[in-house]
Amino acid sequence: MTAGPLSRFTVLDLTRVRAGPTAVRYLADWGANCIKVEMPPGAGDMDMGGPRHGPDFQNLHRNKKSITLNLKEPDGLAVFKKLVEKADVVVENYRADVKFRLGIDYESLKKVNPRIVLGSISGFGQDGPYAERAGFDQIAQGMGGLMWVTGMEGQGPVRAGIAVADVGAGLHCAIGILIALLERETSGQGQWVSSSLLQAMISMCDFQAARWTIAKDVPGQAGNNHPTSIPTGVFKTKDGYINIAASGGHIYKRFCESINAPELMTDEKFSSDKARRANRDLLNAEIEKRVGAYGSAELVEKLNKAGVPAGPIYKMDEMFADPQVKHLKMAHPVNSPKLGPIELIGQAINMSRTPFEMRTATPEQGEHTEAVLKEAGYDAAAIASFKQRGVI
Repeated sequence: MTAGPLSRFTVLDLTRVRAGPTAVRYLADWGANCIKVEMPPGAGDMDMGGPRHGPDFQNLHRNKKSITLNLKEPDGLAVFKKLVEKADVVVENYRADVKFRLGIDYESLKKVNPRIVLGSISGFGQDGPYAERAGFDQIAQGMGGLMWVTGMEGQGPVRAGIAVADVGAGLHCAIGILIALLERETSGQGQWVSSSLLQAMISMCDFQAARWTIAKDVPGQAGNNHPTSIPTGVFKTKDGYINIAASGGHIYKRFCESINAPELMTDEKFSSDKARRANRDLLNAEIEKRVGAYGSAELVEKLNKAGVPAGPIYKMDEMFADPQVKHLKMAHPVNSPKLGPIELIGQAINMSRTPFEMRTATPEQGEHTEAVLKEAGYDAAAIASFKQRGVI
């Protein structure tokens, strides 16, 4: 194993649930010394990330160390600030006001270490009328516009099948932290980086959101049809369903030729982009009549050879069995002392010299407390006293 491109950075991880741990995972996977700070046993659940040895928790907290520390105790806070002295980044996703009550807000941390970067994730932002509301992925999906454009037309709002707001906020926060660390190289100063589930969700709505801000168009549900590229959607084959993206004049022509349907090019109802948009449902029905004669794998292969984007629609087990997914190594092996050999989800970033590494499985609660405190200068007597008093 190599040191990793971020190995010179120490990150104190105060995060819980998903959005915050996702941000820290990016840093940990590229070698940052990430120290997950958890409440001592019996002092209160500060993580709420599901069972420790379940798939979710294990996937979120790999490549980290774990210490227990009660920040509500004065000595616990003092220990944390001592760790901040030599740290580079602190990441938290409490409600916006909690960090101030605990005394770990940016201004407080800056007094301890002017170079510290604080990454914060909240539900709705660090200030404003909703700042103190608790954030939850599905709430952000609804308020951020995603649920109104997801699902079949007239079905009513539908949530996405993944925690897109949580993961998006974590990704945005990680990017912000890396920008702050780069900027620190010239200024010598840290700064406060924040994102929120709501902001991430709106940002990720991207062209759908821009349809309103620029054209004052309110997008609705389009089901499995792409809202603007036609024909693009899900089509039933002889033995299942596939996605086909055949919009644009040249690709549409190749598509019609591939399925031996020249009439779909010459028919006035389908002969132009404008006509295909006006008659989308009719066109989809005509396409489905023809693709129903093919098996899914056969048609996907045939269309791709013709330069028409198409692909299968997988369940999770089918996805991980796909040869391209295997080639991309999206399931990474790691050995867990508790669970044995397991596979965790890889990163979606490829780097030619400094790839991410799956170095260690998720640690046990407080596994590294003594080692980290000794590195910070605490002797055995002090550590024993902390244990006795419930500080660690």
